[in-house]
Amino acid sequence: QVYLAESGGGLVQAGGSLRLSCAASGRTFNINTMYWYRQAPGKQRELVATITSGGSTNYADSAKGRFTISRDNTKNTLYLQMFSLKPEDTAVYYCACTVVLNVEGATRTHWGQGTQVTVSS
Repeated sequence: QVYLAESGGGLVQAGGSLRLSCAASGRTFNINTMYWYRQAPGKQRELVATITSGGSTNYADSAKGRFTISRDNTKNTLYLQMFSLKPEDTAVYYCACTVVLNVEGATRTHWGQGTQVTVSS
């Protein structure tokens, strides 16, 4: 089992910055890709950023140029550095990861509890 714990959320003014962290524990040796998702009030959950085990990254269009996803595998920690925050970034941000189950490539997704990010005007 993998356990994920987000931290770093809070209230910030538009234009401000936050860095979210996600600490993974448990059976972390099989973690493959890690993700940041968010869910804003009244909206569907959306993928914000992805980082593979090799460090390749992808971002939602809304995040490109403002957010940076990174990971420190020695610490089993995922980060999301957010700059130039906008009110529309307000959401619960969730850390997730896929765990490889076997040599055939089967995976399981694990989720954190989420951390609230609120951006005021």
